[in-house]
Amino acid sequence: MRVGRCISNRERPIRRGSVGPTGYDATVLRTIKLIRRSFPHQPVLDTGVSHALLRRAGRGEVGETLRVSIPGRMVAFGGQDVTAAGYNEAAVEARQRGYAAIERLAGGRAAVFHPGTIAFTWTIPEPEAQAEITTRFKEVAEIVAGTIERLGIEVHIGEIPGEYCPGAYSVNARKKHKIMGVGQRIVRGAAHVGGVIVVNDSAGVRDVLIPVYKALGLAWDPSTAGSIEDELGAPRDLEKVADMLIEEFADRFTIQEGLLDAETLAEAEALAPSHASP
Repeated sequence: MRVGRCISNRERPIRRGSVGPTGYDATVLRTIKLIRRSFPHQPVLDTGVSHALLRRAGRGEVGETLRVSIPGRMVAFGGQDVTAAGYNEAAVEARQRGYAAIERLAGGRAAVFHPGTIAFTWTIPEPEAQAEITTRFKEVAEIVAGTIERLGIEVHIGEIPGEYCPGAYSVNARKKHKIMGVGQRIVRGAAHVGGVIVVNDSAGVRDVLIPVYKALGLAWDPSTAGSIEDELGAPRDLEKVADMLIEEFADRFTIQEGLLDAETLAEAEALAPSHASP
């Protein structure tokens, strides 16, 4: 995989360094730090890391960061889920099926992460983060769609009727099966874009979301939950798909691989308990 420089093999818009509240300077190439570390056996800490990166970016302590990883088993509940009457029951349903129940940063409804998926979080320092919400959603959807398209899958951006955690910037195959969902969280001075790509085992998504959504009182069509494996007829190597995703980012930005620093990890450990479902 090629990182550390801008790689452009397509004609496409490239977002650059900011020149004001909402503009970009085409002469300044943005650099994103890539982190591959994850905590599959500590899902709450994994979410705490995302929260710590967002807070530190908002305070100007870290720069733009992309984290791409293979997660452990968890159901990530959104803010609307947390206030729902059936939330506690939904968390129990998740745990009974071997999934941790966590409260994620981004909005939306419950989504599933498991070892057949790729998790990504993109933390972006931005003085006027609110103004660029739609731009960020569009960009990450295009990047994921480009990744999936390279595998030979007919891909579309948009909501499928009946999909779980519905969103206008979901990525689907053939307008029938949702493969990627994405959400966003804004704080003063920074934005977090987080999502999940289902590479293998769409059945694992359905098996846990059916009872979870029933407990939450949400209607959805389980047949809309898909995966890259379903479209290609065989499991895919997750690390290779993750590399392809990073290469799509590298077509637009300079990617420099790095490590999770001690200060971020310490703040993540302090924040982690706040993301555990009851």
